[in-house]
Amino acid sequence: MIAAQQGCTIVRSITLSPRMHFRLISTLSLPSNLNASSITKRSWTTPFIDCRILPNRGIRSLGKVQGRVMILGSGWAGFKLVREMDKRKYQVVSVSPRNHFVFTPLLASTSVGTLEFRCITEPVRGYSSDVEYHQAWCDEVNFQKNKVSCTLNLPPTSQSSSSSRPFDVTYDHLIIAVGSYSNTFGIKGVKEHAFFLKEVADARRIRTRILECFERADMATTDDEKNNILHFAVVGGGPTGIEFSSELHDFVREDCSRLFPSLMNHVTIAVYDVAPTILGSFDKSLAEYCMTKFRRRSIDVRTGTVVKEVQDGRLILQDGKEIPFGCLVWSTGLTENPMTASLEGKVLKSENRRILTDKYLRVLTPDGKPMPNVYALGDCATIKDHQLPQTAQVANQQAIYLRKALNKLAKRPELDFTDVTEPFVFKNFGTMAYIGSWEAVVDMTNINEKAKESGTFAWIFWRSSYLTMSVSLRNKMLIPMYWFMTWVFGRDISSFQDYDRQKRSVSASKSQ
Repeated sequence: MIAAQQGCTIVRSITLSPRMHFRLISTLSLPSNLNASSITKRSWTTPFIDCRILPNRGIRSLGKVQGRVMILGSGWAGFKLVREMDKRKYQVVSVSPRNHFVFTPLLASTSVGTLEFRCITEPVRGYSSDVEYHQAWCDEVNFQKNKVSCTLNLPPTSQSSSSSRPFDVTYDHLIIAVGSYSNTFGIKGVKEHAFFLKEVADARRIRTRILECFERADMATTDDEKNNILHFAVVGGGPTGIEFSSELHDFVREDCSRLFPSLMNHVTIAVYDVAPTILGSFDKSLAEYCMTKFRRRSIDVRTGTVVKEVQDGRLILQDGKEIPFGCLVWSTGLTENPMTASLEGKVLKSENRRILTDKYLRVLTPDGKPMPNVYALGDCATIKDHQLPQTAQVANQQAIYLRKALNKLAKRPELDFTDVTEPFVFKNFGTMAYIGSWEAVVDMTNINEKAKESGTFAWIFWRSSYLTMSVSLRNKMLIPMYWFMTWVFGRDISSFQDYDRQKRSVSASKSQ
């Protein structure tokens, strides 16, 4: 029997199992028709939960001991936190327009069919049923009311009017890990006529366009027309642009050469970059090694080149030259997305529009003070006075750091965040890039000045590392299986699109 009086405080411990022990400390306001004798031990059918309000951290939710942790984004940082947060202590809420995680280092491989798209994705819902997930865009954050306004990222239907209706989600802890968009630098025509390479949908569109180029060129009647259609332009000499160019070269050399042998003399691949060299973040000797290999494979590298405008099938350079192309892939850096742009005036930002945080990854207000229980990490944020690179390695380390800190805080709720952890320190373990023909470059000179490698051994290290880093056992099995199938049977060149002629005619007329 539990003794209770109206408005009293109950302290009660019940052992539910050898592994579970919950403590209830709450104030009950009992209705007049409920007396103390009617409350028995049998009446409590749900687990007892610690519902103490922690004024030092502003926790207001009574769902779990430490409240609701809302994670915005499902990238490297967001997805890792969704997987590894202590769900016995926190109610984890994930909000992302994309319902899966993408293993971006192998995204270029999927754009030419070396791997299939399912090999590099992990569903958010598939990991744990303890996660509350909303497939939605985050439109606005109200830091005063601990509330996020969202809109579902679902197509509208006649049966449901809720697809476009905004809704609010409250939080106790907010983690902003929304990533970033590809930077066009305001160059006219890039968004309309170029392909980006950040999502699986981008890789699918690129794969379809490459196959279309070969089919169109096969029907072309003049050599000039074939040359124009089969010129593949890549703007950006960073790791993404270089890896895509390398994967495309392998696809052309190993598969298209037997499928379209008469077109091989018309295929050209060119990399355009405004910098004086490609792979600027790598050791100079590795960048020169990549340049040499590209030249030997007839991949044209045009450094110091400024793009002025992009037109339909035509690249306009600053010097006035016009370069026709069949497919243009744009990979020139990152910029803020609409969600982080909506925080203008609410948070402190860097010159390149990234959210600024303190050394504990807490978001800073416009006057430079850390917000309680609000954190930002990944590409969308950086530490004040310490610019972090926008890489998966940084986001992954930040997620591990924040997960450990919050899980420690759950065990010691009476402490502040800064009492349970040291400031975040990024450890650069090096960078890698695939350069085609079973070769790669690995730069680990941040660890040891002699720790750099190029060639086939570096390629083995590159593949082994990314296979090990794959999230699930399923993908650890699928990735080597598709590598083996590609080596034995070649890449799949099937193109999936709408083959209803009437529908395609309607779509074409609407686009005009």
